[in-house]
Amino acid sequence: MLVAIFLFSSLSSSLAFNITKLLGQNPELSTFNNYLTQTKLNDEINRRQTITVLVVDNSAAASLSGKSIDVIKKILSVHVILDYYDVEKITKLTTSKKTSTVTTLFQASGSAVDQEGFLKVALINEGEIAFGSAVKGASLNAKLVKSVAAQPFNISVLQITAPVQVPGIESSPSPPSPKAATPSAAPKRAPAPSNKSGAAPSPSKNSGANTPATAPSTADAPVADTPTTAATSPAPAAAAADEPVADNAPVSSAPPQADAAADPPVLSNSGVVRQGMKIGIVAAALMSWLVV
Repeated sequence: MLVAIFLFSSLSSSLAFNITKLLGQNPELSTFNNYLTQTKLNDEINRRQTITVLVVDNSAAASLSGKSIDVIKKILSVHVILDYYDVEKITKLTTSKKTSTVTTLFQASGSAVDQEGFLKVALINEGEIAFGSAVKGASLNAKLVKSVAAQPFNISVLQITAPVQVPGIESSPSPPSPKAATPSAAPKRAPAPSNKSGAAPSPSKNSGANTPATAPSTADAPVADTPTTAATSPAPAAAAADEPVADNAPVSSAPPQADAAADPPVLSNSGVVRQGMKIGIVAAALMSWLVV
């Protein structure tokens, strides 16, 4: 059990690395180390599992003085290769191919334009290994000096003679920052229609009114011998019978109302006489049947 714990702790310590501590053991690399901390690139490097960092000494790092932190971050991102290369591996790479291309952290940032995020590695002169930007026309201006630190196959720190020159990198856009989510606007209510004409509003569908607003009142309809539709407030039968009827009275086109059917029909004088005669005949017949 103790052996397993020891092996696990040894494996964890071998996988973890801290670029700030590694460079902190070399005072001649303090300027480069400080730039990594100021640009927060040290955190991005430490989160990687397989990486190579190309560093320069304090005299060579002086060429970065006076530049903005944003520009320095772009330049240093080009010096971080997203793979493990120690001296032995990179020598084999340049021996098999005259010029090779490797991917850097600047390419992964999304800010690189064209070939700005790639480095060329080549074997020049008499066995010298040189680095340069993959941008068209860029020179192999930095040469390999020595290995500073290595944890196979996690991190390798290689010192070079000068910062790699990348044409146009200072004008490259910065990585886009995530936009904050904006709350969605509440839907606007449609404005109520204005009633500039002054006309009365039309009745609602649920109001139960079926008669148009312009229909004439049923109280003005002529009285006939046949039963007629009573008005909303019916007058006494006798008054309706004595009222003169105009010949040119307009005929109502309004539909009969639902509650009119419950009211008894209004009879004229002749209708009352005929009704009385019928009752008298029935009474006489009943009396003759009782006598018999």
